Amino acid sequence: MADASRPELGRYGIWQSQFELTPEIAQEIERAGFGTVWIGASPPGDLELVEQLIAATDALTVATGIVNMWATDAAEVAKSYQRVEERHPGRFLLGVGIGHPEATQEYRDPYRTIVEYLDVLDAAGVPVQHRSLAALGPKVLKLAAERTGVVHPYLVTPEYTRDARARLGADAVLAPEHKVVLETDPAKARALGRTRVAMPYLHLTNYITNLKRLGWSDADVAPDGSDALIDALVAHGDAEAVVRGITAHLDAGADHVSAQIVVEQGASIVPGIRALGAALPK
Repeated sequence: MADASRPELGRYGIWQSQFELTPEIAQEIERAGFGTVWIGASPPGDLELVEQLIAATDALTVATGIVNMWATDAAEVAKSYQRVEERHPGRFLLGVGIGHPEATQEYRDPYRTIVEYLDVLDAAGVPVQHRSLAALGPKVLKLAAERTGVVHPYLVTPEYTRDARARLGADAVLAPEHKVVLETDPAKARALGRTRVAMPYLHLTNYITNLKRLGWSDADVAPDGSDALIDALVAHGDAEAVVRGITAHLDAGADHVSAQIVVEQGASIVPGIRALGAALPK
């Protein structure tokens, strides 16, 4: 099966929960100069939000980060992909992933499940270059590079990105996510960042294992993360400092990095989008 060219991600993107994204927010992201918006929090397989965000923008790439394999049948999401691609060719990257065992009663043989899911996408004509796979450990990193167009690690540090690049070689497209808090008071920034990191991620086996693989200790990951760990996982400061923090992934070998803007509950992410966009390298 011949692959179409990969949707253009740009160097910087915005990753946000599906519940924080609207067509108007997507327009703000595009105006601010970001190349991609990643839809998080396991968007449903109908991909209706994907289509709304694409339709509201001119050239912004829309990616899912991620459609959960346990929650959405591969044939269903493949059919939705074909609908979106027919209406908006080249604008969508289908990101899929296995999730984590604590959230899925049926979580069994995850590697085999990933392979079988990708096989269904192959059979349904979803091009390899138009899909990404969430990956953390070495085995799934390798699989992602072989079977998808983009490797998408979540909750990782630039040190992880450097190691992943060394493992994958130069050809794989590596696109990590990184959380950010636009706050110059370090104590306030850590407190806010910790609310998005500690629950649920520091209570999930996949993420704890990956952090320990990077050299973080039991004391760092329990109960809610040491200050040093939070600082490594959440870039904070003014917009220029935050952009330097996420650019560290690009310096470590990433092709694209997406910023997840963390704000107080009920607050808008629009000011953060605008501030980060103004601070992006021109």
